[in-house]
Amino acid sequence: MVDHEVDTSAGTAVVDADTVDRRGVDGVLARVRAGAGELTGALRRVAEHVLSDPEAAARATIVELAERSGTSPATITRFCRAMGFDGYADLRLGIASETGRARSAGWTVDIGREIQPGDPLQRVLGQIIAADTRAMHDTAALLDLVEVERAAVAIAGAARVNIFGASGSALVGEEMQFSLHRIGVAAWAWSDVHEGLASAALLGTGDVALGISHTGQTRETIEMLAEAGSRGATTVALTGFPRSPLAELADIVLLTASQATTFRPDALSARHPQLVVLDLLYIAVAQRTHDRAHAAFRRTAQAVDGHKAAKGASS
Repeated sequence: MVDHEVDTSAGTAVVDADTVDRRGVDGVLARVRAGAGELTGALRRVAEHVLSDPEAAARATIVELAERSGTSPATITRFCRAMGFDGYADLRLGIASETGRARSAGWTVDIGREIQPGDPLQRVLGQIIAADTRAMHDTAALLDLVEVERAAVAIAGAARVNIFGASGSALVGEEMQFSLHRIGVAAWAWSDVHEGLASAALLGTGDVALGISHTGQTRETIEMLAEAGSRGATTVALTGFPRSPLAELADIVLLTASQATTFRPDALSARHPQLVVLDLLYIAVAQRTHDRAHAAFRRTAQAVDGHKAAKGASS
């Protein structure tokens, strides 16, 4: 299923470090990817150039990087500040260190290369694995575990959990709903905006609403999460853009990264990182409700056990 979310965040300008949210951002390239969508003009050109060839950027002088990106040394300095670095030397050092680790780990192969119709599946598989591995590492760098803890505590104590998402994000939400339901958490996943708004209107203090949107721009998800928040529910956003409308209205923000490839734009490549973050959140909830979760999981497993094929039975 294709996710029809559209990234429209590029129109928001970033002029200094204070305008970029810094929730747990440690990976240099993850930091640049997270902030690039909020940059405009010359600053955005610098970000795009750095992301297109990080190793070359790490070797370039400030004058060389300015020339290659069609900007000026002063713009490079502004870009460094916008990304939270003291200066260009810090940016170069961070990129060089990160690309060196990635190269030694063997998960940079073919990232950024266009997949051609005639490419053998072995090459395509290598690029998918490399891209997903990069996205997982970037997500780990972006994710604020304090925020995950807050969300887990809220869900563990909630009487009701509503999960909102559209299109591909709805599929991710259904996975989370199924996981929570198996451990006894009263959770519902909504993709239809009318049904979701009606359910959100019945939430209250002590309930939790989770909105999922890679871009954070999906209007229906924003409306449903906003309705839940207006009723007193704790709101959680799972998104790739920390300054998006969805993130701005949420009490808790969980960030993910993505690594687009040919035939897998950001909205599609974000699925695996989203699932990883939600799996972490689910386990954190199970830890905090251990006895209840263990008993519920055992009962639900027993309930479906009779529908499994008997061992040794012929197919």
